[in-house]
Amino acid sequence: MSTPIAERLGIEFPIFAFSHCRDVVAAVTNAGGYGVLGALAYGPERLEMELNWIDEHVGGKPYGVDFAMPVNYIGKGGGEDASFANLDAMIPQEHRDFVESLLARYDVPHLPDEADEHAPVAAAGLGVDEMGPNQVEVCLAHPNVNMIVNALGPPPQYVVERAHEAGILVGGLTGSAVHAERQVAIGVDVIVAQGTEAGGHCGEISTMVLVPEVVDAIGPDVPVLAAGGIATGRQMAAALALGAQGVWTGSMWLTTTEADTNPDALDNMLAATSRDTVRSRAMTGKPARQLRTAWTDAFEAADSPGTLPMPLQGILHNEAGRRTQRVHAKDLIGFPVGQIVGRLNKVRPSRDLVLEMVEEWIETTEKLNAMLAGD
Repeated sequence: MSTPIAERLGIEFPIFAFSHCRDVVAAVTNAGGYGVLGALAYGPERLEMELNWIDEHVGGKPYGVDFAMPVNYIGKGGGEDASFANLDAMIPQEHRDFVESLLARYDVPHLPDEADEHAPVAAAGLGVDEMGPNQVEVCLAHPNVNMIVNALGPPPQYVVERAHEAGILVGGLTGSAVHAERQVAIGVDVIVAQGTEAGGHCGEISTMVLVPEVVDAIGPDVPVLAAGGIATGRQMAAALALGAQGVWTGSMWLTTTEADTNPDALDNMLAATSRDTVRSRAMTGKPARQLRTAWTDAFEAADSPGTLPMPLQGILHNEAGRRTQRVHAKDLIGFPVGQIVGRLNKVRPSRDLVLEMVEEWIETTEKLNAMLAGD
């Protein structure tokens, strides 16, 4: 099977696999798909290490890198105002007290003093201006990387310009046809139409409605990838029928053999149904679909002080997360994941999932062809 975007990128199957885990990226790439490394938490030096490792394990096959560079966030423009110390000081005491009360309810202690020293903090919108240009340059130095994607709206103009100078594609995630048109207007080459079913930052429109709206809005010259609620060959066939040239998947790789998902979050995902996710600002400050937990419930409750803007909410969540994970407070441990989590009930190798998806796509397409032929 092939589509124009698959041929352009040099891949066998138009299955795009977003993962923060390099092992998953390599496994999917080697299986004929297109692994995309989520590089939110990686500074330039760490990113260089991760990409070197992937290069060594994919035998020259192409793959992509995804960043989270929001349009609006506290500290935009960089400088001292964007330093962690300054942003951390902006978190109101009311919010800190609220979190302390919540953690105390679940017997979550403070971290030992030695565990708190020099701890890195990863939060969407933190360090974007400082690290972003260097992260992009690291990607451009790796010839196997032939697409850079921004997960939070239109990528900064320097990303588009530098990528195009290097001859690689730029992708962008969008939750509406209007936003897709804006991204195409600034030079984005590939649009990921992400429905509200998807894990992580998403909009309010369902995949079934969104994909044809985006395809019709931007025309045939810009490839669209469908995202949100896709983990099977039948769903991929539906996405292609809607006009997409491939599928962008993420949640399904969290429960694979190669994934480095937190064990408690993994247990919660394996036990979850499709009703056990919520679109909430409680993790990052922007709407993101994630497992429903005591944390998300608390921030929706009447006594909540409300969520903070990005990246302040992410800093607050990161600090609490380190404490909850240390003592395995599973009621509070969530993860960005889509409604497809209801199908993720066992751990399997990434390669098996790729091949199973392709086989089911073939079977589904053959059934449809038979219907057209009147058999």
